[in-house]
Amino acid sequence: MLESLPDRFREYGLAADVRTLLLLKKAMAKGLVRTLGDIYNVLKGIVVKDPEMMGPYTRAYYDYFLNIDIQNGERLDDAILRSETFKNWRDDYLKRNEGKDFDMEDLVTKFLDEVHLTSYDIQEIISGKEIWDKDDPNRIDEDGNDTSGPANKHLDKMADYSELSLEELLERMEEIRKQQNSKHSGGSHWIGTGGISPYGHGGAAKGGIRAGGSGGGKMARRVIGDKNFFPVDMDRIVNDGNVDAALASLKGIVEESAHDQLDVPKTIKDGLKRGGLFIPEITKIQEKKLQVLLFIDNGGYSMSPYVYTIRELFKKMKTRFAHDLETYYFHNTIYDRVFSDPRRSKMVKMEKILSKDPNYRVFIIGDASMAPYELNKLSLRTFKKLTKKFKKTVWLNPEPEQYWHHTFTISIIKHMIDMYPLTPRGIETAVREMNRKK
Repeated sequence: MLESLPDRFREYGLAADVRTLLLLKKAMAKGLVRTLGDIYNVLKGIVVKDPEMMGPYTRAYYDYFLNIDIQNGERLDDAILRSETFKNWRDDYLKRNEGKDFDMEDLVTKFLDEVHLTSYDIQEIISGKEIWDKDDPNRIDEDGNDTSGPANKHLDKMADYSELSLEELLERMEEIRKQQNSKHSGGSHWIGTGGISPYGHGGAAKGGIRAGGSGGGKMARRVIGDKNFFPVDMDRIVNDGNVDAALASLKGIVEESAHDQLDVPKTIKDGLKRGGLFIPEITKIQEKKLQVLLFIDNGGYSMSPYVYTIRELFKKMKTRFAHDLETYYFHNTIYDRVFSDPRRSKMVKMEKILSKDPNYRVFIIGDASMAPYELNKLSLRTFKKLTKKFKKTVWLNPEPEQYWHHTFTISIIKHMIDMYPLTPRGIETAVREMNRKK
């Protein structure tokens, strides 16, 4: 995961090498790194040997871990404000705090508080065993959020479950899973997000079990990837409740490429051994790359419930992977043009898109339902050109699959383009099929 860190840090003039990585991993193994803020502090101690290097170190840290590029002479706040990472965080934060007013300065401050939160900022440690003893494993899930305890999104409080055995936790978790039938966030009982429950993700539970998600304070004793432990309906249309499962399905489309690079140290070392005969030593550098074209039907009422979630899903993907993602919009079907903005005012000719690298993965999102006359010769010809140029093209349809055969235009399109349901399972299948095509 961190293998590319030394190379990236050296780009900023920092003295980083494999030893930097080993020291960081040793700190993580000793439990000194639990949050992103901990990483900042530990790496600073390893890399920064001179106060003059604090500027380059900060830029490297923000670039590598947060995908925030701080330009020369630019204020940190300005770099944060123009970054996709901050925009995604802000949208999520405002959603969680709907109805409250925040100015941009407040939001940047809260963002920085989260980024630089360290283990030492946890102000209160609660006994997990006391919570456990008072908790009723047979509680009925009444389809609402668990509010039995604070939602510790910022890890200001932590529940310590270290006194309980892993077997006890797993047994109780299985009991609760059988009772749970809805998504929960916050609290101390259900398998969910945030809060101080010993099972779930994104919360503050030392010695608990992480199920799903990417973790909160990095304090879990066991990580379970099985979706059965984190109730998610894989066959429901993508929504806020299963968007992380959909994102996990999209992870499979990252592919590796290799390019040659002159290995200068090896060339010099071997050349000296040969008595001054220097023969260039070439090594292959593996890189993960991904190029995605996303076409979204955002016209009409039928697609409006899905557009926001789709954009959020692919935006999340962009922050997780360094790659090219281009988003275009259309209404009902694609003719000889699409649009680069949601209002469909900035036109882009399909000729320009068809001139791109054929290795792009293409996702078309739409219900494919329209009047038969709309799917005319020009549109059909465009789809043929698209699938001929980009072999890895799929159509994701939010319309339930059992109704597809009732709609004439869906039947036509799905014979031209591989079509899958816009569900986490549908995306997973689409990605698997994409990867089979060379």
